[in-house]
Amino acid sequence: MRPTGGPPSEYDPAITFFTDVLGFDLVEDSPSLTDDGRPKRWVVVRPPGAQTGILLARGDGEHQRAAVGHQAADRVGLFLRVDDFDAAYLRMTQAGVTFVREPRTEPYGRVAVFLGIAGNRWDLLGTT
Repeated sequence: MRPTGGPPSEYDPAITFFTDVLGFDLVEDSPSLTDDGRPKRWVVVRPPGAQTGILLARGDGEHQRAAVGHQAADRVGLFLRVDDFDAAYLRMTQAGVTFVREPRTEPYGRVAVFLGIAGNRWDLLGTT
């Protein structure tokens, strides 16, 4: 459900990335207001079957916008565990996702580092 009020498109690329590329579910997309009354959207995504979600929020003001993409100080700060590593990796590379570290095998499984839509580093983790 897409809202009819508020900024119509600034969240859409992130929604597309999380739902179409990463396979997350769009849990909520509602019109909202900032603390000072400007329109915004309340957008939450989460992996299928998960109880915890991610709020997709735009940077508000110069300080917040400067931090976008660097929330984990350019280290991996987010982890996406998948059942089929090879299928997820293939789907993501075909969708144009940038991997900054190629797949490798570790004692805990397969791992590759990719950049999310805002530039944050994620680990793609799987067993196959």
